[in-house]
Amino acid sequence: MLRISIPSNGPAKIDYSTFSNFMLPMPDGIDSEVNNSLVLLFDDEEKAIDYTNQLRQLSGSQKKAGNELIAAIEKDMFVRTYAHSA
Repeated sequence: MLRISIPSNGPAKIDYSTFSNFMLPMPDGIDSEVNNSLVLLFDDEEKAIDYTNQLRQLSGSQKKAGNELIAAIEKDMFVRTYAHSA
């Protein structure tokens, strides 16, 4: 399982409620860390990349949160390695 941490103090202040408040698509799973950071869970790197493609379709008030999630996913070492080899 791939785990990608999203800091809660980022520009969009993303937490669990952000997904319902902005009706964002859900990843395979969500967890939280002790420091209130959100952790996105994916079965594998391909699912994470597919999720970023979903997020790229967002507009309006969803876009800020979506872009922050995309940036965190694309910074992940495992996702970058997978994307580079594909």
